[in-house]
Amino acid sequence: MQEVDILIEGGTVLTLDDADTILHSGSVAIRGDRIVAVGPRAEIANRYRGRKVVDAAGHVVMPGLVNAHTHAAMTCFRGIADDLELMEWLNQYIFPAEAKNVDPELAYWGSLLACAEMIRSGTTCFCDMYIFEDETARAASLAGMRCLLGEVLFDFPSPNFKTPDEGLACTESLITQWAGHDLVRITVEPHALYTCSPDLLKKSKALADRHGVPLSLHLLETRSEREGLTEKLGCSPVRFLRDTGLLDENLLAFHCVWLDEADIEMMARAGAKAVHNPESNMKLASGIAPVPALQAAGVTVALGTDGCASNNNLDMLQEMDTAAKLHKVSRLDPTAMSAKTVLRMATVDGARALGMGADAGRLAPGMKADVITLDFNRPHLTPVYSEYSHLVYCATGSDVDNVMINGRLVMENRRILTFDEGEAMDRVNAIARRIRASLGM
Repeated sequence: MQEVDILIEGGTVLTLDDADTILHSGSVAIRGDRIVAVGPRAEIANRYRGRKVVDAAGHVVMPGLVNAHTHAAMTCFRGIADDLELMEWLNQYIFPAEAKNVDPELAYWGSLLACAEMIRSGTTCFCDMYIFEDETARAASLAGMRCLLGEVLFDFPSPNFKTPDEGLACTESLITQWAGHDLVRITVEPHALYTCSPDLLKKSKALADRHGVPLSLHLLETRSEREGLTEKLGCSPVRFLRDTGLLDENLLAFHCVWLDEADIEMMARAGAKAVHNPESNMKLASGIAPVPALQAAGVTVALGTDGCASNNNLDMLQEMDTAAKLHKVSRLDPTAMSAKTVLRMATVDGARALGMGADAGRLAPGMKADVITLDFNRPHLTPVYSEYSHLVYCATGSDVDNVMINGRLVMENRRILTFDEGEAMDRVNAIARRIRASLGM
């Protein structure tokens, strides 16, 4: 009999492996930061004894969700400017509010509040782009969350740097500071083609290649963006990325709403990854990303919420429901974007897009122990004919009751164990009072 740190017993285990194996009355054994065994409950019980036992009877046990694009600290701007088009929202409200208010305190407490929200709804890993990202890294490390993050880069000054070169130096400092960390990884993140010069984009790519980290950016979120960039660049923005050497397997592109067939083919040939943000794209009326076409071409497409100022929450279970239904109605095809497809986007494909496919997104021996349980003993989850269907179309964030990340129990029976979420809420409320005053609200 071998001893393990955590034994999750008796749940319906969704492994999300290549065969989509489901184990009814299954168990997961965890030692250190990794899964050592997954199998039928009786078989695991004969081999392993847990120092900590989680009774998962009546629960679904599955990989943690991956939020592949957000701006965590923007919890501080939740609901500040709604019902606007993207460029008006950015230029007249968000950028001015950030210029007056974003500082290390806002970045830290806003990110910690985001961690609470994500943990509570089953997210164990997120990809972040914002300002003062060292503070977001500190918050994620305290919360015990896995993340890929980077300092947003612009041609113009941000609250954290005056010049693009200072922004690049900040990013390189992040790469050095967090190298080898168990949970925090760094990506180079030029904001978008319309806010970054070709020179900044090329320098960003060189920095990413020098350190072997991903390059991430917003891409073709709106029709006006595509039209303006095509006129400015003299070609498709995706072709520009290809011709300047940015379009490769290390590129992570957020939104990808206004791609045409040639763009999709170029992304597929290059091995670039895409992140779908349906609720944000719907709320800002940006359009509907061609996700089924991207997937049919072989592009890995992950799922993300975007930030709280344009969504306005970080609930990946809700995002899955929206993603599945949006593509059915837009294509007038009820078979488009099946529940299983969307669930894999939020787990396996999310981890793969973030460069973590060897460690996260599935439940299997040797994988990092990022595991969540959902209580299916609820009226809205009864009866169960398909776990995939319930997770995408019925479940809510409040159904998540236990969250393990890197082999550590960070939420147990709906109680966050790694930090004081009440303090984070109080701090963000205080910051919000300052924001209101600065904007004359």
